[in-house]
Amino acid sequence: MGWAGPPMATRPVPSLSGRYRTLPERMNMSHEAPAAFHASAVRPGAFGLVREAFDEVRSRRRLIRYLARADLKKTGADTVFGNLWWILDPILQMIVYVVLVTLIFRRSQPDFPLFIFGAIVPWKWFTSSISEAITSVSGQDRLIKQIKFPKIALPAATVVSGIVQFGFGLLTLAGMLVLLYPERITVTLLLIPLIAAVQLVFTMALALVLAALNVFFRDVVNLARHAMRLWFYLSPALYGAALVQELGQTQPLLAQLMKLNPFFTILEAYRSAIYFGTVPDFAALAVVLLVSVALLALGAIVFKQLEPSFAKVL
Repeated sequence: MGWAGPPMATRPVPSLSGRYRTLPERMNMSHEAPAAFHASAVRPGAFGLVREAFDEVRSRRRLIRYLARADLKKTGADTVFGNLWWILDPILQMIVYVVLVTLIFRRSQPDFPLFIFGAIVPWKWFTSSISEAITSVSGQDRLIKQIKFPKIALPAATVVSGIVQFGFGLLTLAGMLVLLYPERITVTLLLIPLIAAVQLVFTMALALVLAALNVFFRDVVNLARHAMRLWFYLSPALYGAALVQELGQTQPLLAQLMKLNPFFTILEAYRSAIYFGTVPDFAALAVVLLVSVALLALGAIVFKQLEPSFAKVL
């Protein structure tokens, strides 16, 4: 018989990178994969799932940036005006609400376009991020079935891409301040990134939960659309905290419930920094941040618990 070549244990096989690996090297490659991909009969506890989710996001930063850039390019390429819509859309929304409130409802507010624009921009960031995050996992069924990777990168990437849209909105806000309301430019504008950080944590927490649930219940995306619309009108976007205080005189329970809305605090913080030129209520923001961190941990637990079933359901 002729020579059959090197033993199976040392025979080189090609890798995706083009370099040849021996069989023992290929077997050892499983240790390079994230812990989430190792077969194990024992699932980590709640703290283990949170740490696992955090490690996956931290270790897959480049993947998240790539997915975010791809999402931004796709969004810009699907429309005639492309990325210009990130500037035009909040302006058009502002015009609609200004006409609605000032001409139809005949409510007066000094510099009302700025008053409402300071709330529309962060709210648009929130709604666009959540809307994209809900279908971020269920819309990638073929990718999930073919490639092993941390699925948490999908909703995380949509939230990250939303930050860019928020940045375009802030550029529009800056132009409005310089051209129309230069007297309202104050040092408190520098607090906007701090307020945005609180909103980012809250948005990420909700994005993880809804993205995971939509894999199993596809009605989540439809329910969320109506819930967002109601949420907007219950938040101080078209009106301010003063109106809620007035409502509290006749409907104290309803006013208290409205104040429990996280976006009551978040939008009023933006408005304080942008419109009033005052320091936001940092105590209230701290409470929202603590609640958001707890919700983020809960969202990570829910997502990681459901993640092993994504490929089966999709």
